[in-house]
Amino acid sequence: MTYNFDLIVIGGGSGGVRGARMAAAKGAKVALVEGDRLGGTCVIRGCVPKKLLSYAAHGFEELHHLAGYGYEIAPARFDWGHLIAAKDQEINRLEGVYGQLLDNAQVTVLRGWARFQDAHTIRVHDQTFTAERFLIATGGHVSLPDIPGAEHFITSNDAFDLPTLPPRIGVYGGGYIAVEFAGIFSGLGAQTSLIYRGDRPLRGFDE
Repeated sequence: MTYNFDLIVIGGGSGGVRGARMAAAKGAKVALVEGDRLGGTCVIRGCVPKKLLSYAAHGFEELHHLAGYGYEIAPARFDWGHLIAAKDQEINRLEGVYGQLLDNAQVTVLRGWARFQDAHTIRVHDQTFTAERFLIATGGHVSLPDIPGAEHFITSNDAFDLPTLPPRIGVYGGGYIAVEFAGIFSGLGAQTSLIYRGDRPLRGFDE
């Protein structure tokens, strides 16, 4: 049977993009399907933007330490909107890099959500595509707990695009993502509470 592609990768995050590029480098005819932005959780709504916010959150602390080295520090002022705009600019740049890498590898990017029709066929919008093999690299997504008041929550995804820095925030959870966000908001000046049902945040990590 003749297929449109040797391999179709479903998911345009770091794993999917890497898999598509490596297969194409071996001579396979490859397509990648993505219905959102290229880069996935790490680049778009995880590691990279969180690190940028984390660096910013250390600003006031660093300025305080510099005073001990002879610097005269004027009263510092922080602009949340400027930080978010700079974060968006960097994320857009990285997404462009991912797209260019796929173009250079001659990977066909199909924009939309894939649905299987049979073992060798997917549908994207109103088009069908066939492949000998598929790589499913769809990752995961954030979800809200089913508890009273959940309609008032925001997720970690939402935290990257708040229009203003909240004066007070409660972070629900004790894993590394919760602890990092608590540190970010606290470092930038928000009154922050970490809400955790266990006796020790970062359970499972080194003491």
